[in-house]
Amino acid sequence: MHAMLSIDIGTTSTKVILYNGNGQVAASANNGYPLYQTTPGMAEENPADIYQAVLTGIQTVITACPDLSVGGLSFSAAMHSLILLDDTYQPLTRMYTWADNRAKQAAAAFRARPDAHDLYVRTGTPLQPMTPLAKICWLQKTQPALIQATRWFADIKSYVLYRLTGQFVLDYSLANATGLFNLHELNWDPLALKIARITTDQLPQLVDTTTVLTGLRPELATKWQLDPQTPIVVGASDGCLSNLGLNALQPGVAALTIGTSGAVRVVTDQPQLDAHGRLFCYYLAPDRWVVGGPVNNGGNVLAWVRDQLFTPERDHYGKQTLAYLSDLIAQVPAGSHGLLMHPYLNGERAPLWDANARGAYFGLTAQHTRADMARAALEGVTFNLYHVAQLVQQLTGPFVSLQATGGFANSAPWRQLLTDIFDMPVTIPTNFESTCLGAALLGWQRLGDVTDLTASAEFVGPETTLQPDPTAAATYQKLAPLYTELARTYQPLFQQLAEFH
Repeated sequence: MHAMLSIDIGTTSTKVILYNGNGQVAASANNGYPLYQTTPGMAEENPADIYQAVLTGIQTVITACPDLSVGGLSFSAAMHSLILLDDTYQPLTRMYTWADNRAKQAAAAFRARPDAHDLYVRTGTPLQPMTPLAKICWLQKTQPALIQATRWFADIKSYVLYRLTGQFVLDYSLANATGLFNLHELNWDPLALKIARITTDQLPQLVDTTTVLTGLRPELATKWQLDPQTPIVVGASDGCLSNLGLNALQPGVAALTIGTSGAVRVVTDQPQLDAHGRLFCYYLAPDRWVVGGPVNNGGNVLAWVRDQLFTPERDHYGKQTLAYLSDLIAQVPAGSHGLLMHPYLNGERAPLWDANARGAYFGLTAQHTRADMARAALEGVTFNLYHVAQLVQQLTGPFVSLQATGGFANSAPWRQLLTDIFDMPVTIPTNFESTCLGAALLGWQRLGDVTDLTASAEFVGPETTLQPDPTAAATYQKLAPLYTELARTYQPLFQQLAEFH
C-alpha cells in the first residue's frame, strides 16, 4: 500500500500519523493550541495556530522517516467550526469552535419556528448553537459590519486545504454538520441559506469525502520533499472517521468515544432521523451515514475535578495527577456511596440539547470524600453517554457490540465502570487514534489500496474486551433511571441559573 499521512485537526490539538505500506504507525506528532474563553459562552481558537500545528506535525513525521515515500495525505477535522474570511481568504475572526455557545438565542429562535422540524429533517443537524448556521445568524444580529466585510464562510479544514493547495472545498461530511447542508440532495440547503441570509457563492465548493486534490503549494512540496502532485484526499469529519477507524460499520456495532468531549455513533446504509431532533445524521461515504449524539462533557470533566478538587496533588504530581486519580477512583465502589453528578459543566448537547445546562452533585453528605466526588464525576459522564445510547438504539436498533476509544481508555477504572454502566462487553483497541486510522483508510480506499471500507477490520490491531461485573452492573441499573429523572426534573431551572450567572 501507499504510505499515508493522516492529519486529524482536533479541538485541542492536531495529530499527524504517518502509516507505512503495511498500515502500521511509522511516526506520529501531536501539537496543541490555546483555546480562548474570556467571556461566558466563548470558545475560540486562532486559525494561524492550527495551520502551524498542521505544518509542524507533517514536518515532524516526515523528518522522522526520511526513507519512507509518502503516497498520499488524508484529512479529518472537528465538526461545526466557523471562520469568516475576506476576499483574499484571510481570516476576519478567530475560529469559532463547536463549544462556543454564544449563538444560543439564535438556536432558540430556530426551535420556535413553525418549520423547525422540517429544517432538522432537511439537514440532519440538531438546531443548536454549536452549528455554523446558528453562529452566522448570531453574527448577523450582533456584528452586521463583520458580516458585511465577509466574503467567505469557511470551516477549519477548508481553510487549511486552501492554505495547502489554493483550492477552497468542503467535504459532504463536515458540510453535513454545518446546519446549512441538505443531506438528501448532498447540496447546500435553500431554507437554511435563507435563514442565515447567505448564498452558495459565499461557501466552499462541495465535494465527496473521497475527492482527491493535487497541486500542493511548491514551497511546501520542496520543504517536505514531496511531489506537488501527491494525492490529497479531502476526507471526512472526526466523529464519522472514528467509526471507520474502530471497524464500527456493521448494523448494531456502536462506537463510543470519550476524549475532551464524547459521542455515541452507529453507521447505517441510509439517513435515519430522530422524530424529536435529538440525534445527528451525518454523511461518511457513499451509502454510509453516521447516526448518533455528541456530548460536551467528557475528559474535560475529569480535568475540572483534577484542577478544582485536587489542586495540591496536581501541583505535586504534575502530569501524573490523572494516574493518581485513577488509582484513587478504583478504591471507591460502584455508585460512589450514593453520590450522583450531572457533568454539565459546559452546557450540554445530547441528550438535553441545552446550552444553559449546569452541573450538580446530588446526594452529597458529610461522609463523602473527594475520591467519591471524583468517581461520581466519571460515572456522571458515562451515565450521560448511556442515556444517549438509549436514544440511538430506539432509532437504529439494539447494540450487539460496543467499540470504545479515546483518552478515557488510559484509565482502567473508567474503562471498567463504562462496561458496567452499559452492562455489555466493551472492546477497546490498543490503537486509540481511531480518527487518524479512519482518515488513512479512506485515503487507501481512494488510492485503490483497499477495495472496501470494511477492510478496516484488518488494521484496527490488538483489542481488549472487558466484561461487566454483575454486582456493579446491577448497582448502575438501579441508579441510571434516578440519574435521568433528576436531569429531567431540574432542567427547567437551568435557564434561570444561566441568566443569574
